[in-house]
Amino acid sequence: MADLHQTGVVATFHKLGEPNLEKIEAELAWYSQERPIALVLPSLYSELKGEALKGIIRELKNVNYIKEVVVALGNSTKKEFEHAREFFSVLPQTTRILWIDGSRIRDTFKTMEAEGLHVGDEGKGKSAWMAYGYIIAQKNIDVIALHDCDILTYNRELLARLCYPVTNPNLDYEFCKGYYSRVTDRMHGRVTRLLVTPLIRSLKKILGHLPLLEFMDSFRYPLAGEFSMDVDIARVNRIPGDWGLEVGVMAEVYRNCAVRRVCQVEIAENYEHKHQVLSPDDTSKGLLKMCIDISKSLFRTLASEGVVFSDGFFKTLIATYVRTAQDMLKYYEDDSAVNGLVFDRHEESLAVETFTNGIKKASETITKDPLGVPLIPSWDRVTSALPDILDMVKNAVEEDNK
Repeated sequence: MADLHQTGVVATFHKLGEPNLEKIEAELAWYSQERPIALVLPSLYSELKGEALKGIIRELKNVNYIKEVVVALGNSTKKEFEHAREFFSVLPQTTRILWIDGSRIRDTFKTMEAEGLHVGDEGKGKSAWMAYGYIIAQKNIDVIALHDCDILTYNRELLARLCYPVTNPNLDYEFCKGYYSRVTDRMHGRVTRLLVTPLIRSLKKILGHLPLLEFMDSFRYPLAGEFSMDVDIARVNRIPGDWGLEVGVMAEVYRNCAVRRVCQVEIAENYEHKHQVLSPDDTSKGLLKMCIDISKSLFRTLASEGVVFSDGFFKTLIATYVRTAQDMLKYYEDDSAVNGLVFDRHEESLAVETFTNGIKKASETITKDPLGVPLIPSWDRVTSALPDILDMVKNAVEEDNK
């Protein structure tokens, strides 16, 4: 993607020329003395057995500007937690394992729930949110970076480019989202290509100019899980607890940041991680569940901006989406042909049909229940209700890691 095009209203930083990783890392080492960086790694225990995380650990051993690594470990027993501590102990940075399933962390969840604070279902959103709380509690971190643990093409440059815009005070950004292409012998990223982008553009056709939609349409890879942010954003952002996480985070960033202080950066020429199954007949898993959760998150965000939904609106939206997605499918087919890539028109068309069904399901849910499950509250609200909760979180993590 080595072009110079500035997309929409969000500043875009491209990957240009030969990388100078040593220069970027040297600057990060300098700036991080005043703006310390914590890296959050939301991880399932099962990922410790994969090659991706082993590669990430190898790369992180040579990173000298990260002050602390916080691993938010989900779906793990006591024995698995102890194994994870040993697994990550090779890192030179201060490293803490936040044991989501441990009794101490569970007690903090119960304390919050008893106060009427919904902390969400198990998943990446809840794990990351808890890691933010631990980092905030330490009061010595200014920048938080986060990326997944299943990146097969991971290298140090990815992390450096992700951290740089928020860490360098001369650039003055509060939130930076990574983007990349996802290509092997074919195009991947179906949910972005065939759901999110055509759905947002369909909404723009119907609703006209709406700043929130312009903001979301400016991101080249809106579902990328890699970002960095000022720690104060972690204090005020609410967090969705389902597959609507990335769309929900963008909506919260839009609410809480000036657009001029939001950017996106190309962090890799190509990116490979695990692929989800389409699951066209099962709304409880796969890309169909992802589609439903993302659509619900987007609709609820628009409702909070004053958009009025009706049965007629959703019928028009679905028809517009199908036409837009089919047009874009043709673009991707032709793009694949120009680049000599495999393109399975049946599979791509099946994805559009599955996503159409998912949008219908989401619209039915929104019509019946416009509010739905509440977002995980901001840490500002939690600490207002429970002034000592951050100390409780910090003590739980420190005790688990003794």
